Amino acid sequence: MWRILSRYRPKFTRQLTVPPYILDLACREAKLAVEIDGSQHIDSEADVQRSRFLESEGWTILRFWNSQVNDNPDGVAEAILQKLAECLGDTHPQPPPFQG
Repeated sequence: MWRILSRYRPKFTRQLTVPPYILDLACREAKLAVEIDGSQHIDSEADVQRSRFLESEGWTILRFWNSQVNDNPDGVAEAILQKLAECLGDTHPQPPPFQG
């Protein structure tokens, strides 16, 4: 997922610390957090509390299962980029300019 999203601006960061949590992927400018979780997160009360905290700090959280990312990385990336555009007031993320 990082390889796809890292081509776009505004920039995504991997493993961003928002104490006391670490976000899998995040766009600071849009305050968009992307969490990619395994089955151990099914019905996780800790994840509910984490989401509540982050939302109270102004973050929007998207969660995807590992299997979704593995089976359809382009679809997941498109969903993330669409949410990013919403968070930025419908300004679509762009790949950086080509530097030949």
